[in-house]
Amino acid sequence: MTKRTFRRALAGFWWLTLLFLYLPLAVVALFSFNAANSAASFTGFSLRWYERLLGNEEILSALANSLVLAIVSSLIALGVGCLIGYGMYRHRHRKLGWLIVLIYLPIVLPDIVFGISEMAFFVKLHELTGLLQPGLGTMIIAHVTFQIPFVALIVYSRFVGLDPTLFEAAKDLYASPAKRARHFMLPTIKPALISAFFLSFTLSVDDFVISFFTAGPESATLPIYIWGAIKKGVSPEINAIATLMLGAVAVAAILSLVFSRRRPA
Repeated sequence: MTKRTFRRALAGFWWLTLLFLYLPLAVVALFSFNAANSAASFTGFSLRWYERLLGNEEILSALANSLVLAIVSSLIALGVGCLIGYGMYRHRHRKLGWLIVLIYLPIVLPDIVFGISEMAFFVKLHELTGLLQPGLGTMIIAHVTFQIPFVALIVYSRFVGLDPTLFEAAKDLYASPAKRARHFMLPTIKPALISAFFLSFTLSVDDFVISFFTAGPESATLPIYIWGAIKKGVSPEINAIATLMLGAVAVAAILSLVFSRRRPA
């Protein structure tokens, strides 16, 4: 096999992989504009299913819960994860292997195990204290717990990429810790913070398993609503909801990528 043939084979494999990954998403988006009442066949383009979404109070409630959950949990995870990431950087020369394991554990732990453990904890805590009844509050706490490691690692990687002498220079200029944080560290890691927020937002909007185990009767999110509605069959309305979610997640992912590649002047 010549070098040119090998490159063509790799290019063909690349396009087949992309087709395998995104063709199902394209089909969902296409059938969300289906004029027919069934998703079995495509009869023409129509926006009727998107119009129906605007009049469905149950879907709008699920959308509101998803946005509140994603925004609030992302902001909390951003604050806590930023502090953990900076702490990891400050003490990076010490033997903190156990801390690294604790940070990575929520990332590699299966969602089903994580969700069941969170549910069991909240149920037992509610029985003992009467606090944290399953609902939006418990969902926010559960989402924060798996978002924090992603934020901490992103912030830590940004700090590691900085020249250590910059911190010493700020001290030599008699900048107080508050001024160093405000005028040096925060502007420097701003792209990392923005990308970490959008990544956390994407993870929250996309999550189903952990949300399902920690949700209450009045706190259904869009993924939970879709799971319940799909039992009756895949309708163009479900395709429309899925398409909107795909668009929101895609925008958040693109913004995260853009800001993560930016470097301060």
